[in-house]
Amino acid sequence: MIERSLRPASVTHRFPRHRQSPGRAREAFRKWAAAQDLKPTIVESGELVVGELASNAVLAATGPGRRIEIHFALISDTLRIEVSDAGDGTPVVRSPEPLDEHGRGMVVVEALADAWGVVDRAGPGKTVWGALKLSGPDPLTSR
Repeated sequence: MIERSLRPASVTHRFPRHRQSPGRAREAFRKWAAAQDLKPTIVESGELVVGELASNAVLAATGPGRRIEIHFALISDTLRIEVSDAGDGTPVVRSPEPLDEHGRGMVVVEALADAWGVVDRAGPGKTVWGALKLSGPDPLTSR
C-alpha cells in the first residue's frame, strides 16, 4: 500500500506590504509547521526567521510590488524559508548599538539559520532565504 501525505512539503503565501503581514506570515508558518510535525525548536527558530525576513521585506520593499511572497519548503533534511519582495538592495548583518531601534533582523537570521542568502528573482526585487537543518544541534541553545 502506498501512503500519500495530505500535507504539502512546500507552500507559498502572498501578503500585502503592510505592517501586520509579518505576524500573519508567522501564523501561516506555525500552521504549516504543525502539519509537518516539526520539532518545537525548529518551529520556534523558523518562526523567528520568517518574522525577521518578512519584516525586512515590508520595510525595505520600495519598488513597484505591493505584495511580499513567502515560501516554506522541506527539502531533504532542511527547512528552507524564502521571502521575496520588489525592493532593491541586499540585507546585511549589522552591529547595532544597544539603543538602536532597528538593525537586528539579519543578526537573528544569521544566528538561527544554518545558511542564508539572497538571489535575484524574475522581475523587480529579490528573494532572501534561510535554511535550518532539521537534525543536529538545537539552534536556540547551541552557538
